Amino acid sequence: MKTFYEQLEYLIHEALIEDVGDGDHSTLSCIPVDKKGKAFLKIKQDGILAGMEVAHKIFFIVEPEFQFSAFKKDGDPMFKGEQAFEVEATIHTILKCERLVLNCMQRMSGIATLTRQYADRLEGYHTKILDTRKTTPNFRLLEKEAVRIGGGNNHRFGLYDMIMLKDNHIDYCGSLEVAINKAWEYVQIKKPSLKIEVETRNIEDIKKVCAIAKGKVFRIMLDNFSLQQIEEALQIIDHDFETEASGGINLDNIIDYAATGVDYISVGGLIHQAKSLDLSLKAEIM
Repeated sequence: MKTFYEQLEYLIHEALIEDVGDGDHSTLSCIPVDKKGKAFLKIKQDGILAGMEVAHKIFFIVEPEFQFSAFKKDGDPMFKGEQAFEVEATIHTILKCERLVLNCMQRMSGIATLTRQYADRLEGYHTKILDTRKTTPNFRLLEKEAVRIGGGNNHRFGLYDMIMLKDNHIDYCGSLEVAINKAWEYVQIKKPSLKIEVETRNIEDIKKVCAIAKGKVFRIMLDNFSLQQIEEALQIIDHDFETEASGGINLDNIIDYAATGVDYISVGGLIHQAKSLDLSLKAEIM
């Protein structure tokens, strides 16, 4: 599996191909190729800044000799009117990178800002916030990085790094017991390092998992459980498994769920409900 930075480099190359195509003709038509310029990232909306390292990498890939002065770092609070960085490079590089830098940073900052709101709600509680796989195709790398920058925790990255037995897996297998046992046998043969999580839909499912899965399953998901059901489930589980609450949890009720003592709360909305924040790249006249 490629490292984060290898995946990031691939993402940037593909995004530049998508945007530039056979040339940035707007710039090619009116600006000399070797003319130098400066630009700064202007913050136009309050929030949590994310994507500074990504921006640096984008400029570096296009022009390794560029100059980059960072005034803030990933995870910092940002306020309207501030500047995040200044870049000096050929004008062709600045204009070629402008939209990709902004698209990444605006999206990432929106996710980081929403995630920080959730993380702040959980301050003082045992419970931690998780993201999900409900991400934008081919942009998951940076969406999950933005969750991390905002103070959240990453769940599995994809289908390959954890076994997650959800309702459809269980229904297709015929029963919860069959799904768990088959997954456990698979792991022993194919990839012993894989952890197994199982989704439960009611208290009876909880009892079944506790009866057969100790030492096989590491985490139980409590899907769309009421607060009362979660409290009952936690008593039955009695710390033998990690626990994760999911479904219908938002900023208005997350504290109620955290108060049950559940280990994790997963919220797909950290990513798919986040709104991009307003940033712009402004030319400096030299």
